[in-house]
Amino acid sequence: MNEQLIGALFVLVLASFAGFEVINKVPPTLHTPLMSGSNAISGICVIGALIVAGSDVHPNLSVILGLLSVVCATINVVGGFLVTDRMLQMFKKKEV
Repeated sequence: MNEQLIGALFVLVLASFAGFEVINKVPPTLHTPLMSGSNAISGICVIGALIVAGSDVHPNLSVILGLLSVVCATINVVGGFLVTDRMLQMFKKKEV
């Protein structure tokens, strides 16, 4: 395996552990604002995936990975907004 791949895998594993620890420590009252922030990040990921899909380096591989990235990030954005909306509905006063 080349050094670049090993370095990328090392960063992925460290980021996964750090992300898990950070998310585990979030109190429930901060979940909704953080969900909105993660939706913004996922929106940026959609734009990055569209750029990757248009790359000319490896046309078939770029299109397949870009499409997969767009689908996953879009599911994340839509799901995040649905969860955020549902949580915010809990705090609204019920109409009589």
